[in-house]
Parts: sequence; C-alpha cells; structure tokens
Amino acid sequence: MRLCSVLLLLLPTACSSGIPSISPLDNDAVVLAFGNSLTFGTGASTAESYPAVLQGLIHRKVINAGVPGEVTSQGLARLPEFLEKHQPALLILCHGGNDLLRRTGEKQAADNVRAMIRMAKKRGIDVVLIGVPKPGLSVSIAGFYKEIAREFDAPYEGQILADIMSTGSLKNDVIHPNSQGYAKLARSIASLLRKAKAI
Repeated sequence: MRLCSVLLLLLPTACSSGIPSISPLDNDAVVLAFGNSLTFGTGASTAESYPAVLQGLIHRKVINAGVPGEVTSQGLARLPEFLEKHQPALLILCHGGNDLLRRTGEKQAADNVRAMIRMAKKRGIDVVLIGVPKPGLSVSIAGFYKEIAREFDAPYEGQILADIMSTGSLKNDVIHPNSQGYAKLARSIASLLRKAKAI
C-alpha cells in the first residue's frame, strides 16, 4: 500500500512537461503581445498576425503591441505606457530581432529583455517569452532567451520561430513569416499556454 502511494506521488512529476505554471487567465483577461514586426505581423494582414489568430484560439482579448523596426531599448521605453493602459494579466514578449540583425550586441538586447520582464513581474503580470532567431548560415535562436526564461522561471517557446523561418512555405521574406507561418506561431503559443495552465 505504501509503495502504491509513493508511485502516485511520483506520477505527476514524471508526466510533467517541465514548463513553469502561470496564473489561469480569467475569461475577461487581457493579454499583451509585445514586440516588433514579428508581433505586428509584417508579411500578412492585420487579421493574420499571430496576436489576432491567438485571440481566436484562446478566447481572450489579445492586444497587438508590435512596432516594426523597433529595438529592445525602444521597447523598454515604450512598455510602461502599454502596461498602464491595458492592465494585462499576461505579457507575451517577442523582442530582440532587430538588435540581432543590426548586431548591436546580444548583451544589450538580453539586458533590455530582462528589464522588460522585471517591469511586468513587478506589476504582478505573468510573462511568456518567445525566442527570436539570430543571423547566420543556419536558423537558430539566440541563446540568451533560454537563459532568461530559466532565470525568471517563465514559460518559453524556443524553437517555433526557427522552424518557421527554416521553411520556405511559411515565410513571406527572409525575416518574416507569412500568414501560414503566423498561424503556426499562434498555435504554438496557445499550446504553451495550455501546458503552463494559463488556459
């Protein structure tokens, strides 16, 4: 009997996805999707951006706060206004691609991403982090995203954008998905939110 009890206690741990849990989103919760052109939806229509598709998948309001061409220092300066205005329960942060493209330094981008996460968490807002590919012969996600996700114990999607940008049929150009690519990104984020017990 005692052995059975021990096995039952261990079973949830063995089946765990390893993804940190975050607070469940109320039906009227606001989700803030914050970033640059990947969030804005460059390469597709407004209705085909990942925040718009995600809203339909999770049945919560998702604000598209993407600004094409923005670097993380600009995002850091812009974020407080959006947190104050929309009072989100969840921040989906997908930022840093332009820093990497312009080669302004991964450390600066990482520090700014950390500062944005701290800003949200200080207000009691959960954060989901999306890793962004760095320039190179092969498409791979910059390593600092995974480190930051571990540091803040945040749910993290660290492969989907590399997969999308490695697949010609999912790209509009060399750095932006098309509508099919954004839909795939939205489905991946929705899946992550389910695993994190947010929905």
